[in-house]
Amino acid sequence: MKLLIVDCDSTLSALEGIDELARLRGPEVFAQVEEATKLAMDGAIPLDSVFGRRLELIKPTRDECAAIGQDYIKHAVVGVQQAMEGARRTGWEILILSGGFVPCIAPLAEWLHITQPIEAVPLNFHADGSYAGFGEDYPTTRNGGKPTIIQELKAKLNPERVVMVGDGVSDLETKMVVNLFVGFGAVIARPKVQEGADRFIHNWAELAPILDDVMTAPAR
Repeated sequence: MKLLIVDCDSTLSALEGIDELARLRGPEVFAQVEEATKLAMDGAIPLDSVFGRRLELIKPTRDECAAIGQDYIKHAVVGVQQAMEGARRTGWEILILSGGFVPCIAPLAEWLHITQPIEAVPLNFHADGSYAGFGEDYPTTRNGGKPTIIQELKAKLNPERVVMVGDGVSDLETKMVVNLFVGFGAVIARPKVQEGADRFIHNWAELAPILDDVMTAPAR
């Protein structure tokens, strides 16, 4: 199999889900969370230093997460449906790997017909739908988590090739465990990612020839 792994926030969708959840709590909380997210995605601060703190500020409910899932779809990046369908037609299995939250991402994954299990952070809810915590041990709550997940996937699935596409420094960290890391800049072009990526694209239409090329390149 050939495995195409894609980030969600600012890659499949133009939104940062955690920021949109924070927006529901008013401008003060939104400003705090947005700044923390930006610093973490730019690599200026460790991800785990802000992960739990952001959620404690927000305490998202089940219904709010479902609503953000629909917002992900409304703000899907131009061309993403065609790119995912094109990759499937040429034999790529697609999987979402994210530091976002499973209940928020699930509607977008279904909309894109991505059937592999979502690799993202679980959220827990009480019976009434109120926030009850998150999967604190899940690898993508910290820097270095995405490479850990990919190594586990490679051991389990034994893919012929692995390509990762994402916009953030946490995505760039996967470069050494995939055949090709593709930086994504349609929503935001982060300088560290642009400099470090094997390839860098500014729209989804650029992906198809890259996927063709990686099959003829030596495996690493």
